[in-house]
Amino acid sequence: MVTACNNQTKKESETLDKSISKIEVLDFHSTHKCMTYNAIEKNTNYTLNTCFSDELKNDKITFSVINVDEENNTKIAEKFEAYSTSLILNVIKKGQETQINLTDFAFMKRSRSVFKRIKR
Repeated sequence: MVTACNNQTKKESETLDKSISKIEVLDFHSTHKCMTYNAIEKNTNYTLNTCFSDELKNDKITFSVINVDEENNTKIAEKFEAYSTSLILNVIKKGQETQINLTDFAFMKRSRSVFKRIKR
């Protein structure tokens, strides 16, 4: 599976192209990744590559893994209020951004799979 760790950030003066519609999947983590984060990243990557491979190829969806502890990622982490493990969808439509925070959902789904393993 392919993971994009490109650490791209937008310049403050840069404006969004109003003709672009896309979804940025932003997977934030700290330097010390926990088991849950690793599962979230793996599941997100799997889902994107399995269900949205055409959209990834056509840049309608992008996937970025961002270490919040790296100084060059400070502005993007602040923009999305991501200070450790966070999974954010940034939906860009006609130049407008809408953020959807999936962190709680991702933790909940990961927790369920951990409990299922313990039960066995």
